[in-house]
Amino acid sequence: MSQVAGSAELADITAGLLGLLPSWFGIPESNAGYIESATHLPGLVARADAEPIGVLLCRRHFAEAAEIDLMGVTPSWHRRGVGRALVSRLSSDLITDGCQALQVKTLGPAHPDPGYARTRAFYRSVGFLPLEETNDLWPGNPCLIMVKWLSQAPRIRHG
Repeated sequence: MSQVAGSAELADITAGLLGLLPSWFGIPESNAGYIESATHLPGLVARADAEPIGVLLCRRHFAEAAEIDLMGVTPSWHRRGVGRALVSRLSSDLITDGCQALQVKTLGPAHPDPGYARTRAFYRSVGFLPLEETNDLWPGNPCLIMVKWLSQAPRIRHG
């Protein structure tokens, strides 16, 4: 697994993996946005025999909070620990850098897509909790916001 700065190389890797995942990434306009994001967002790339088999792009919103902007794994590598390793590595890197919370947005459970049911189950298995389902972010599709605490939430003292 390697860290890769946003670049044309990361965009090419992202484009190649998105092309293998049409059930999850089948909207050309959205894919173009992810590929463009890969030119400037940092990412992680998982490889097997030097070939990219997984990619994760991270967006840092604040010092304390980050977001998985995109994660994709080659279908033949699903359920073999690649996604778990990508999230684990990102979480470790973010903790080292003082980040406390990580979020991800995915298709919400109000939509009956079985592939995204597996996606939500995966994110739960790596420590994400559902926070909110909203119809305001993606017209026509419910968006589930999930969050994972990377460190103990600070206690707020009142008075």
